[in-house]
Amino acid sequence: MKKLSGILLMLLLVIGVMAGCSNGDKAAKDSGKKAAPAAKSGFPVTITDGIGEKVTIDKKPKRIVSLIPSNTEIAFDLGLNKEIVGVSDFDNYPKEATKKEKIGGMDFNVEKIISLKPDLVLAHASGAHNSKKGLDQLRDNGIKVLVVNEAKSFDDAYKSIEMIGKATGTDAKAKEIVTSMKSDLNKIKEKANAIKKGDEKTVWIEVQPAPELYTAGKGTFMDEMLTAIHAKNAAAKLEGWPKVTEEKAVSYKPDVIITTYGYYTKNAAQKVLDRKAWKDVPAIKKKQVYDIQSDLVSRPGPRLIEGVEQLAEAVYPDVFKK
Repeated sequence: MKKLSGILLMLLLVIGVMAGCSNGDKAAKDSGKKAAPAAKSGFPVTITDGIGEKVTIDKKPKRIVSLIPSNTEIAFDLGLNKEIVGVSDFDNYPKEATKKEKIGGMDFNVEKIISLKPDLVLAHASGAHNSKKGLDQLRDNGIKVLVVNEAKSFDDAYKSIEMIGKATGTDAKAKEIVTSMKSDLNKIKEKANAIKKGDEKTVWIEVQPAPELYTAGKGTFMDEMLTAIHAKNAAAKLEGWPKVTEEKAVSYKPDVIITTYGYYTKNAAQKVLDRKAWKDVPAIKKKQVYDIQSDLVSRPGPRLIEGVEQLAEAVYPDVFKK
């Protein structure tokens, strides 16, 4: 067959590209040009991590080690069960995480991590400074280390989810999770509008029992949660996780007491009810003492919404009980 004219050849190429068929590829070869390369599914990506470092990840990670439970929960929610090959000794959720290889606690085992041959390690800003030497060793061994931002608010948690999503090629799922969390939180806030000004309850949150009482002040998820449900944090004028004397805690006269350590202290709520020095506190008189699993109200991740729901049901049962 004689050579096709330039115009006809161009027409055939256009038709082939539009149809996405093999004829287009053949025409491209016949014209002396290589077929266009396939799309790269979003990689490489460059991320500014939780300590301000720019981290470039060349391809979708296939083997991931997580150094902190919050990162692990997020990764599992992003559908990365198969990719996760190692987790910290403290990881307790989901159930599948407890079956993964353990790499240590605050002082993670560098050699163990290297032996797992990860192409991505999810570290965390809260411990990055103390773990600098170990993280540098991982980097020196050619392992990408992403330090996820420390989250103290819902917006921070959303950022963590999106960061891990971008690093693992699960951006769409990350956005879906964040959108769902925001929607669920807004629904809770809308319900909370039923609590009128002046009817708000004062809540004492106890994250560690006597003799050394610790509570949740400003700059914590628990404080933000109480604000969302129109409740007052008894320790709202304090910052972070302060230690408070028993006399000071009693002086707050809370309407509701929430403990967050029942999973390791048996009968936590009853022990608070039995405190003689607290007998005149409104929450004790009305037996309004409840325990909520601490992970739900302090661990950055999708389960924070479950924490808000449980807190809301405990403080305002008439408004939030299903």
